[in-house]
Amino acid sequence: MIIPAGAPVVRGIAARLVIAMTLVVIAGGVTAFLVATLVGPALFLQHVTESGGASQDAIGHAEEAFRSASTLATTIALGSATVTSVAASVFLARRIGASLRTMAEASTRLATGRLDTRVAAPGVGAEFDQLALAFNAMADRLDRDEQLRRRLTADVAHELRTPVATIAATLDALDDDVQQLTPATTAVLRAQASRLTRLSADLTAVSRADSGNLHLHRQPLAPGSILSAAAAAATGAYAAAGVALVVDAPHLPDLSVDPDRLGQVFANLLDNALRHTPAGGTVRLSAARTPTGVRFVVADDGEGIDHAHLPHLFERFYRVDSARDRAHGGSGIGLSVTRALVHAHGGTIAAHSAGPGHGAEFLIELPFDGERAPRGAHLQ
Repeated sequence: MIIPAGAPVVRGIAARLVIAMTLVVIAGGVTAFLVATLVGPALFLQHVTESGGASQDAIGHAEEAFRSASTLATTIALGSATVTSVAASVFLARRIGASLRTMAEASTRLATGRLDTRVAAPGVGAEFDQLALAFNAMADRLDRDEQLRRRLTADVAHELRTPVATIAATLDALDDDVQQLTPATTAVLRAQASRLTRLSADLTAVSRADSGNLHLHRQPLAPGSILSAAAAAATGAYAAAGVALVVDAPHLPDLSVDPDRLGQVFANLLDNALRHTPAGGTVRLSAARTPTGVRFVVADDGEGIDHAHLPHLFERFYRVDSARDRAHGGSGIGLSVTRALVHAHGGTIAAHSAGPGHGAEFLIELPFDGERAPRGAHLQ
């Protein structure tokens, strides 16, 4: 660490601890010496006088001998205690100072971008060990976030590159009269513009959810009507793909939800299920009551998901099969947006699959009390 010129010298915590402990020992020693000097001889003289078996000269010599002996013994004892206490204080202060110095150096390395920095438990107390564990947990989280940021930047660049390149190539071809502005050309331009618009909308939605600027307009809705509306919106796409959409929505108590945002949740999940379910397959929408709310299930009998991918499905731009999903038009943000919207409603979402070829299901649990959102997830 570089200390600016002219800056006051600040003692480290080890020096401060040694000084403090030394002062405590000295204060205790002085107090003990004064007590022994003032109280001891007086008590001794009292006992000798009460015995009545000695002359005044003998009592004076005995008092002087006692005073000298007690002073010498007290001085030696206090000196030995002081040396021992200071030595122990120096040892302890050095260990504590070394532990804090290691933590400070690690924090400095972490602040400069060394995200692989970790510290070992110093073993000087439960509080210091807990501090080391908390530091390592923070470093792990920062490392993961940095990896996600880098992947996010790379994936956004990749997502933008293809439609922008297609639009630029088409415009160049039109300028050079290599290609004519036909309905097919217009369709290509519209498709790529739509892809950019969809990516922008997804990024905006997930960013607003993360920043807490997402506003929910709640109203009481029956779970059955929520699923029916979602199924009605997806019927055309499912019919065109030859995939059956089955709804099982029993009568359940109303939930306080934002119909538009929750509709976006089920639209994302139904779109995801349709992209991974072949023609002739089936996707089921169902709802059931739980002790605290309602559990919604979107289940399909399509391609399924390998267990290794399940923990990462809701991360931004994560794809089980990048080439396949890009070919189907997915931006890789839909499930991340879905999770943010579910959390904003105070609910939870999870994915399950028995493996490739065994389909997948997404479970959403929403509480009857919609205001009871997880800490840090509720958005007004």
